[in-house]
This record gives sequence, structure tokens and C-alpha cells, in this order.
Amino acid sequence: MKSIYSWFIILFVVLVNYTGYAQNSIKGVVSDMDTGDVLPSANVYLPELNKGTLTNEKGAFFLSGISKGKVKIQFSYVGYKTHMITIIPDKQETTLNVSLEPVLLQAEEVVVSGGRYSTQHENAIKIESLGSKRIATSGSQGLVEALTSIPGVDMIAKGTGVTKPVIRGLSMTNILMLNNGVKLENFQFSENHPFIVDEFGTEHAEVIKGPASLLYGSDAVGGVINIIREKPAPEKKIQGDYNMQYHSNTEGVVSNIGIKGSSENFFWGIRGGVKSHTDYKDGNGDYVPNSRFNESVLKLNMGASRPFGLFRLYYDYNRPKLGMCVGDVISLIDGKGRKNKYWYQDLTNHIISAKNTLFPGAYKIDLNVSYQMNNRKLQTDESKVAFEMVDMDLNTLSYEIKAYLPSAVGSEYIIGLQGANETNRNHEAPNHVLPNADVNDFSIFGLAQYSFWKKLQTQAGIRYDYRSINTDAETGRDAVDKDFDDFSASLGATYKLRETILLRANLASAFRTPNIAELTENGMHGTRYEVGNADLKSQRNYEADLSAHFHSDVVMADISGFYNRIQDYIYISPTGETSSGGYDIYQYSQNNAKLYGGEAGISLLPVGWIEASANYSYLIGKQDNDSYLPFIPANKFRIELKLKKKRIDFLNNPYFKIGGLYACKQSNPSDFETETDDYFILNAGAGAEIKWDNQFIFLSVQANNLLNEMYIDHLSTLKSMGYHNIGRNISINMKVPFSVK
Repeated sequence: MKSIYSWFIILFVVLVNYTGYAQNSIKGVVSDMDTGDVLPSANVYLPELNKGTLTNEKGAFFLSGISKGKVKIQFSYVGYKTHMITIIPDKQETTLNVSLEPVLLQAEEVVVSGGRYSTQHENAIKIESLGSKRIATSGSQGLVEALTSIPGVDMIAKGTGVTKPVIRGLSMTNILMLNNGVKLENFQFSENHPFIVDEFGTEHAEVIKGPASLLYGSDAVGGVINIIREKPAPEKKIQGDYNMQYHSNTEGVVSNIGIKGSSENFFWGIRGGVKSHTDYKDGNGDYVPNSRFNESVLKLNMGASRPFGLFRLYYDYNRPKLGMCVGDVISLIDGKGRKNKYWYQDLTNHIISAKNTLFPGAYKIDLNVSYQMNNRKLQTDESKVAFEMVDMDLNTLSYEIKAYLPSAVGSEYIIGLQGANETNRNHEAPNHVLPNADVNDFSIFGLAQYSFWKKLQTQAGIRYDYRSINTDAETGRDAVDKDFDDFSASLGATYKLRETILLRANLASAFRTPNIAELTENGMHGTRYEVGNADLKSQRNYEADLSAHFHSDVVMADISGFYNRIQDYIYISPTGETSSGGYDIYQYSQNNAKLYGGEAGISLLPVGWIEASANYSYLIGKQDNDSYLPFIPANKFRIELKLKKKRIDFLNNPYFKIGGLYACKQSNPSDFETETDDYFILNAGAGAEIKWDNQFIFLSVQANNLLNEMYIDHLSTLKSMGYHNIGRNISINMKVPFSVK
């Protein structure tokens, strides 16, 4: 492991210290489009160089060390439409004066998950964005739960600590999660194995709905969640913040602190934090045994921006301990607790990654490499053969090279290759959920994006993937030596019918190879006996998406529909047989299936201080034999009324909101599920910024399930045990920013 760390650092230092390249600079003034007034402290950010600054009291900015070739610049200011400009500097110093449009409803954000830095409306694939402030004030006890506020996104949950995202009915290894661009590999094949990722130091989270295999590979047939790291500090500044949350239901304490700094060419940051929650209680006040969880987090980064390139080095450490509410633990828990003692997942995840971008002339080349070290232990109790029943290491080395070819302002041409080597190794613990295995991936792809008449944005691409899987033979398991390969393709466009109306269409075909568990499992996993199937074929998805967006000064509306046809859909279901120990036997199999549905949403601003919003998500998932697919969320309707002002006395940007979630009855369960009743949850919250010692402290209070409703969500894996979801939870959130001279 030391040699890997050394390799990353040597590569980073060599690239950073290369000099001898001409420097360009950009200067200008940012002002209000309507009044012409300058905007002090507006954000000016160059995402491809990971550097930015704030305008001074005269609205002026200056940035040096700019690369040659095409440059994208993002301008943002609270209460104004985020503006992105693409320029090709033709002289050493470029003057760029920008006028920002005041808006009451923010219509679009800048995103990166579509393969380039762009606004949401420039992408043929639909990308939703959830900012860090909305995540922090959601009252959620984890990142995945916060993401469920996005229509079409749900979660499979075993309590409040063990959660898995669901996008339009697909989950597990049909969904890909990226941590700062790194594909997470941490045993996410099962509904009770969560992605190891947190919200600390997050700028925002991006969600792609539908196949994204063209850019991200086999495991992205259902969608992608990309957690974007916070921006560096503005040039020549050192900034920090302390964040604290308290959750009444679980007596949960969440705390993290971060500090970051930037000079003209160098930037760095460090952040650490902890989470600690007791067993949650339902709407009746009853505790759900062993639903407690704890986590510690550390994040480091440093980087340098030069005219010839951008160089970044990251290190992430996560150590969650997640209590498992299973039948064997109930008799061992004698009351509410915080410390993990019995039946818990003891997880450790390290990620070190280098992300580098070179600017040779009119080209741009990304050189990214990462190494993940993931250890999974399952600690049980003394009555078992061993207290530590599972101890596995999953290590993944991945690499990516992308070349952005010379292009005009309205076009982008990308070619690239990606690869990964993954090894799974068992230690002395007796339960080998997965055998020792090696997985090797390699892919090449091309993507073209072109703009016609400034109204029509088109995107097309093709990708080839190859994967080899080799496993050891074990008692009850044959060795597997299989190769999979296939193509993915995508074609889409956005058309601006009017300045206020946008249409989007996309056709995509993608495939997913079977994972190690689906091919090889043969033994107890949780409370059931699971059997793999070495004859599984690759799963093929064909999806069509169509959506429309409308926005004006007082109305913003979205409607989208999709149809996802899946050949050889891979799923696990009961066989009707039992093992020698009396446990139900489940086996992986395949069948053709389809998922179809859509989402609709609207936001209204009848007056400047009142905002009302509502959205609805609809989904059907069926096999060709007319039986329904498992883990399909109920149709859901959300509504919210928000009152907000710029200032009330000593309160800045105060708000009050009240809203609700209605989940329809799920009357279409799979063969091994049961119907789930409908439920309604009422939520409310308030918050404001308070000025103290020349800086603003943000405070908010959020009450979720205000009426203490007793309910069970259809995707709760505690449903079979008769446990309800979490009752009323009042959370307090505080953010204290600070700066160092």
C-alpha cells in the first residue's frame, strides 16, 4: 500500500512542477442586467482549472494563469441566474464584462456528470442537482435519504443508517455512485450493503435518470449519482466552516469542520467529522432494536493550477459502523443504545485519487487514477461460530484517459478509455459471502456534442466494454472464469422552442454484466440462503426519455416520461424450497422486463415572498410473464409552501416552509413481497442567517413526520419484521463560517 501512495505523490509532484508555459489572464466587471449596478462578492469560477475569485467592491475581478484554448467561466450571485460563458482567448489578456439576470426562481444549475461542464439545459440526458444547503436542511440522517426529495429517486432502507438509492425502480448494481468522480466499489450488490459515502464537504449532488453507461460503464444502466466536492477557496483566501446537527428522534449528533485555502496557483483543504445515532423510534414511541449507527470521516486534498494543466490529489477515509436489525439480535438488545455491540457492519473505506487535466494547445486531456481499499466485516454475537463472521477486502485500481479534441465554442468531441482491476480476498472469518475473485475492466468510447443555431443541442456516442471475472473454487462453489463484452450507445438532443420552453429527448442502449454475487453465491446471506447462477447473461437495457421544461419569472414546470425495456433482467427471488437449516432459498435468475412512468413538477411564485411547489412520480415495473418486479417504489406526491424574505429585523434570508409527502398504496408487489398501505407525512422547517462579528451564521430547524405517523414504506426491509419507519424527528442545523487572514 505504501508503494501506491508513493506512486500517486511522485506523479503529482512531477506534473505540478513542470513550468515554462505562457500565461493568459481574464478581467472584467460583473453587474446587474436590469439596473447596471455592479455586484460585489459575485463568484467567478473556472471549473476546468478548479480556481476562482470574488469580485471586489466595484464588481471587478482578475484571474491569471489561464490556459490556452477553450475556457469555460461560471458567474453566480445569490438571487441571479447562474451564467456560464465559453470563450477561446485570442490574446494574452481578455476583458469580459458580464451582466447577470435577476431571477426569483432558479431555472438551472451548472453540472458536470454529462461529460463536460455545462448547464442542465445543455444536456440531452436529464440531470437533477441537489445543493449542499438543501441536503443539510432536509432533516435527513444521511445523504441518500436527502436525495429522495428528487422526483424519481427513492431508497431501500433497513432503518435510518442502512440505505440504498433507487432511480426509477432500478437499484443495486444497476445504479452507479461516484464520489468526486470515482466509481465506488464497496460490496453494493445487496439491498443491505450501502454505498460508503457521506455529505461532508459536498458542493452538490447530481443525479442522472436513465442509462449513463456511455460515460460510466456497465453498472450505470439505471442511472448515476455523482457527489461533487466543494469548490476551493477563492484566490488568496483561507476559509473554513463548522457544521453541527442534532436529531431528536435518535439523539443523533452530526459534526464536521473544514478549512481550505488558495494562492494564485495552489489550493488545499482538510475536513473531518463524525456521526452518531441511537436506535430510532417509530410513531408509537417504540424503539427499533439495533438501528443505531456511527461513522467517522476524514478528507484531504491539495492541488495546483498552471496554464498548462490542473493537478489534484484527494484522500477520503470513511469508517461507518451500521447496526443490523435482524432476528438474532432482538433478544440481545435490552434498550435504546448508541454503541455498536452486536450484529453490525464494520466498514472501512480508503480512496486516494489523482485527477489531472493537461492543456496542450487546443486540446484538453484528463488523466485520472484512483485506488480504493475497502474492508467489510460483519460482527455478530458470541453464540455464533465466530463473532466476526465476515472479513473481506475489496481493492480497486481504476484509471481513465479522456481527450477533448479541438472544437468551436458550440461543440465538444471526446474520446477516451477507462479500465479497472478489482480483487476480492477473504480472511479468516468463516462466512465467505463472495469467493476470492479478480475482475478486470477495459473500455473505449467516443462522444460528440454539437450546437445548431444556438437552439438545438445534440449529443451522440458509442462505447465498447470488456470485463473478465475469475473466481476461486470453494466448498459448494465452482470456479468461474467468464468474459463479457458488448456495446452501449446514446443519441439525444435538447431544443429551445422558445426562451422559456425547452424540449429534451434521448434514446439509449446499455448493458450490465452479472456481478460476482449473482454468479457465485451459495450460502447464508442475512436471514436467507442465496444461490448464484453461473449461466447468467448480460442484461440489456433500451430506454427512451422525453421531457419538457417551462420557466418564466413566476412559474417553472417540468414533465418527463420514460420507457425502459430490459432483456434478461437479473433479479433474486424465492425458489419455494428451504435449506437444511430451515431457511428460505433464494436464487438469481433472468427474465425480460419493462419499467415505465414519469415525473411532473411545478413551482409557483405568486408574489415575491411566497413559493409553492409540487411534484408527482409514477412508476410501473413488470416482467414479461406479468408478475411485478421487486423493490418498485410506490407512486408519490410531494407539496411544499415556502415563505421567504431578504431581511426581517436582524434575520437575513429567513424562511418558513411546510409540506407533505403522500405515498400511494403499492398494490403491485412482486411474488415475494406484500402490498403496502398508503401514508402521509407532514414536514415543516424554518431558518435564517444571523450576522455576528462581520459574518453570517446559518441556523435552521426541520421537523419531519410532524404528526408522528405510524407507517411502513414499501422499500423498507424491516417490513417483514413488523417494524415501522421513523417517527417524528426534529433536527437543528447550524453552520458557522470563518476566515483566516
